[in-house]
Amino acid sequence: MILPTEKELREALARFAQARIAHDVHPTGSTSRALEDATYTLCVMTGARSIEQALPTADTLLEEYAGRTDSPQDTEALAA
Repeated sequence: MILPTEKELREALARFAQARIAHDVHPTGSTSRALEDATYTLCVMTGARSIEQALPTADTLLEEYAGRTDSPQDTEALAA
């Protein structure tokens, strides 16, 4: 599995959340397709077969990103 960047993962999670809310508030064919697309994207990014597996996997990846010690900003500061 190719790991997504933190930014890509956060964007996919935000897109999923927006689609989920829109579909829950006013379900239409359009909101259903948007939710299916966002769900598929998250599943592919995390290597999961369902959204129930993808969300905890995404949380774990975000925790790993938060725990890393060499962020791109640190590298830029060292190079300056």
